[in-house]
Amino acid sequence: MIMNYVNSFKKLLPACGMFVLFCFPNTSQGQSPTTKKGWKNLFDGKSLQGWKAVGGNAPYTVQDGAIVGTMTKGTPNSFLITEQEYGDFILELDIKLEGDQTNSGVQTRSHIDAAANNGRGRVYGRQVEVDPSARAWTGGIYDEARRSWLYPLDLNEKAKTAYKKEQFNHMRIEAIGDELRTWINGVPVAYVVDTIDASGFIGLQVHSVPDAQDGKKVYFKNIRIQTEHLKPKAFPKDVYVVNLKPNVLNEAEKKAGYKLLFDGSSSEGWRSVGGDAFPSKGWEVKNGEIKVLRSDGGESTNGGDIITKDQFAVFDLSFEFKLTPGANSGVKYFVTLKEKTSGSAIGLEYQVLDDEKHPDAKLGRDGNRTLASLYDLITSNRDARARRPIGEWNRGRVVVTADNQVTHYLNGVKMLSYERGSQAFKDLVAISKYKGWEKFGEANTGHLLLQDHGDEVSFRSIKVKKVK
Repeated sequence: MIMNYVNSFKKLLPACGMFVLFCFPNTSQGQSPTTKKGWKNLFDGKSLQGWKAVGGNAPYTVQDGAIVGTMTKGTPNSFLITEQEYGDFILELDIKLEGDQTNSGVQTRSHIDAAANNGRGRVYGRQVEVDPSARAWTGGIYDEARRSWLYPLDLNEKAKTAYKKEQFNHMRIEAIGDELRTWINGVPVAYVVDTIDASGFIGLQVHSVPDAQDGKKVYFKNIRIQTEHLKPKAFPKDVYVVNLKPNVLNEAEKKAGYKLLFDGSSSEGWRSVGGDAFPSKGWEVKNGEIKVLRSDGGESTNGGDIITKDQFAVFDLSFEFKLTPGANSGVKYFVTLKEKTSGSAIGLEYQVLDDEKHPDAKLGRDGNRTLASLYDLITSNRDARARRPIGEWNRGRVVVTADNQVTHYLNGVKMLSYERGSQAFKDLVAISKYKGWEKFGEANTGHLLLQDHGDEVSFRSIKVKKVK
């Protein structure tokens, strides 16, 4: 009797493969069978089972084992989304995009405004970008129809070469807890810590296009997901983390050497420019913010500037700021307090300004007193998309390297770069308001400063890494 069962089993092996398990596919959750090592296919290679089209009217079909979206003029962004929602997951897929005059992307933990687009819906949420243009931000993170760019690839320029045009590119996305990390063709690209969207659907985008791109295609294949027993892949500690949790460092930031300069509840580590203590008036620490209070709009006429007790030479500084209408302030670095001045302390300044309503934006030369500029010296990138509206939080960043290269960022977009102490820098100083100070901006080390310019401006998430 036992031998009869064994012989029957042997007859099944050619049809079933090595394991009988493969003869009984797991078709739960409306998707295709479970694959090796806990992966599940989200696309069976033959049909769009488990997916639905929303948003615009670009068609999605199945061709040669791939989902093919066709770019269609005259229609808004189109999406093919999963019928199921996902929380924590690791997603891998291959993507190919025809042409380089448009883009695509993969939505993660996203949602839909069902009433928009005449009932077709409008998708919103975090998208992992596919960008074949010269900008080369593939793998960056964009918040579709909501907060714009969260992680432009100006923050990780080494990853800009990972994407290969007109080829299938392998994308890996890890959405675990509050963290979203991406890879393109095995290259680590973006790392965002966010505070919203614990779950949502996954979507494949066909972007709205101009007439010239009508008919071009986007291909998606080998789409698979893990949702249990997730093992995050190692990520380099030199890749910058965009952490949207106020006044918090995650483990990756701590390991990279970042320290909080403001803990959200105290003024520890800061003092007045004019003394050893924090100002007794003009500044407020409340609700996770360190805020300069409104007075008369003048420089240092109320609480005065505040500076870090520590000094810095080579560093990576990040901060968030929120302007009130018409406000003016600044974040200064290499502040030595050696210069005599009746107003604000002297230092290189990342300008913080309401460009539209404050008159300073129209002074100086060629806009070099506008938001994110090197004040009175170098004008910032004028891309309006890098700027958040007044009253919303903006993310500033200043990076100083050992060879005196300095870069300003605004919301992850590179705004300007220069070499401190170079002849070009000295020539700019010579025609600026700083021309009277010898070797302005060339100190080896200095304090960081938040400016009191008499307007209400809030700061938070101030963190710095000293670079050796």
